[in-house]
Amino acid sequence: MALRFEVLGRFNRARAARLTLPHFTCQTPLFMPVGTQGTIKGLTTDQLETIGCQIILGNTYHLELRPGSQLIDDLGGLHKFMNWKRALLTDSGGFQMVSLLHLADITEEGVTFQSPVDGKPMLLTPEESINIQNNIGADIIMALDDVVKTTITGPRIEEAMYRTLRWIDRCIAAHKKPDVQNLFGIVQGGLDPVLRDICVRGLVERNLPGYAIGGLAGGEDKDSFWRVVAQCTAGLPEDKPRYVMGVGYPLDIVVCSALGADMYDCVYPTRTARFGSALVPEGVLKLKQNAMATDERPIDPSCPCMVCKNYTRAYLHCLVTKDPMGSQLLSYHNLSFMARLSRDLHMSILEGRFPEFVRGFLRVQFPKGDVPKWVHNAMEVAGIDISECCTPTNCQHDAMEAAGVDISEFCPPTRCP
Repeated sequence: MALRFEVLGRFNRARAARLTLPHFTCQTPLFMPVGTQGTIKGLTTDQLETIGCQIILGNTYHLELRPGSQLIDDLGGLHKFMNWKRALLTDSGGFQMVSLLHLADITEEGVTFQSPVDGKPMLLTPEESINIQNNIGADIIMALDDVVKTTITGPRIEEAMYRTLRWIDRCIAAHKKPDVQNLFGIVQGGLDPVLRDICVRGLVERNLPGYAIGGLAGGEDKDSFWRVVAQCTAGLPEDKPRYVMGVGYPLDIVVCSALGADMYDCVYPTRTARFGSALVPEGVLKLKQNAMATDERPIDPSCPCMVCKNYTRAYLHCLVTKDPMGSQLLSYHNLSFMARLSRDLHMSILEGRFPEFVRGFLRVQFPKGDVPKWVHNAMEVAGIDISECCTPTNCQHDAMEAAGVDISEFCPPTRCP
C-alpha cells in the first residue's frame, strides 16, 4: 500500500491521525476542496498551499473529457500539469451517474455517458475508470461504484450495492500502480442498514488501503445521514482512513468526525462563495445583503486569512455584486475557514479537549440553544455531552421523548425537524 495511517490521538470514536501519502503527509480530520478539472476556480496552487489545503480532489470524468488523461500522463501527471506538490485524489466518475443521469445508461458492463461537450458516447467501465486514474496519477483513486440517490427506495438500491461489490474486484484487477496510488472502495447501500453492513463487510474482506462512505449528502434527512455514517465507521478498520464523500457543511464535518470519520470533500465552500456568502463561526454571512454596504468590519475578526486582514465587508459587498474578484476572495476565505476547522479538530483531539471544542462550536452556531435533535442523537452515540449547549426546553424534550411522550407540536421547527 502506498500510504501509512497512524492514529495519534482519540476521544471515543473520534481520532486524529497522520496520513502519509506519496506526495504529502496530511493531518486528519481533513477537508478536501474540489478542483473538478485540475483547478480551484479563481485560486492559484500557491494560494492553496498558503491556505493549508492538503489534498485537492479532481474529477475523472471531466478530466478525461478535457484535456484527456493520456495528455495529462504524457505531460508528467496531474501534479506536474497543475503545479501542485501536495496530495491529489480523483473520484471514479461514479457520481456522474446521479448528476448526469439524463445523459447516462447504466449496465453491468459500465455506464455510457453522452458527452455534454460534443454529444459523443463515452463508455466508463471499472477498468477504464482505473486506467484513466492511473494516467492522471493521483495519490488516492476511487473505485467505480454504482451510485443512486439515497432518496430512492426499492430493488434499485440493492442492485447498486451488489454491483458495487462486483465492480471493486474489476477495479482491483485493473489497478496497475498499487505501489504509488491507493485504491479506495466505496460503501453503498442507501439508507438500508442491512445492505450497508453487507457492503462494509465485503469491502473490508478486500483489504483496501482506505474506504469511503458514498451515496450520502443527496437529500436524505439528517437523522438517517448520521446513522449511516455511524454504522459504517463502526464497521470499517481502525487502521485505515475513512472518507465521507460529498460532505462540506462545517456542522456535518464536526458530527462525522465525532463519529470516527477522517476525510471529507464538497464543492460547498467555493460554490457558496460564488453566490456571495462567507463561512463564519456563526454560520453563513451573506455579503450581498444591503446591510453589508457600509460595514467596515472584516468578514470574521477572528480569522487570520489575508482576506479578513485586508478587506472590509463593505468592499466585498461591492465586489460580489459586480466583479469576479469577489468570488475569488470569498473562495480564499471559505477554504481558509475549512482548513482552520480541520486543524482545530485535529489539535483538539490530540490535546484531549475535543468535547470542549464541540460544545464551543455548537454554542456559537446555536446561541439560542436550539441545537437540532439529530445532532443531539449523534453526539450521544459519540459519547459527547452537549446538554449545556441546549435550552432547558431541549433537555425537557429529551426527557419527554425517553418517557414516550410526543411534544413535537410544542417545539420550534429547528428542534423537531
